[in-house]
Amino acid sequence: MAKAPPPIASALERIHLLPENTRRSLPMALLHAREVVMARFRPMLAAHDVTEQQWRVLRVLSEAGPVEATELADRASVLPPSLTRIIKALEGRRFITRNKAEGDGRRVVLTIAPAGSALIEALSPERRVIYDDIERRFGHERLEQLLDLLETLIDGES
Repeated sequence: MAKAPPPIASALERIHLLPENTRRSLPMALLHAREVVMARFRPMLAAHDVTEQQWRVLRVLSEAGPVEATELADRASVLPPSLTRIIKALEGRRFITRNKAEGDGRRVVLTIAPAGSALIEALSPERRVIYDDIERRFGHERLEQLLDLLETLIDGES
């Protein structure tokens, strides 16, 4: 049986809850915040000819160890068709290796290679400076609180 639409008064109340300008819109605020943060990291990545998506893939593989492609796409927030291109580029630079999963030749397992680990290690001091500066400007407790709140938001939607 079809659910009855909400009364008009209820719908009007919800409209008033919508932000009146984009600065208070959650999607816009998250996009702007991402741009502010990534503007700090892009020069570092560009200097090493690594895209943001490639970097996320390398970071996930560095932390997680061997990962199936589907899980990697999810954990690195990369669409599967994009991951295919990223894998080719990272393999070409010998940053990762690709192997068939044991028992199922259709699945692919990806592993960070020594050159990929070396890149992450080489960028570690510069990354640390960027993170330290963000923390200094924003405050350690506020940054931790922001990360906790974002994690709660993400977990609540998963």
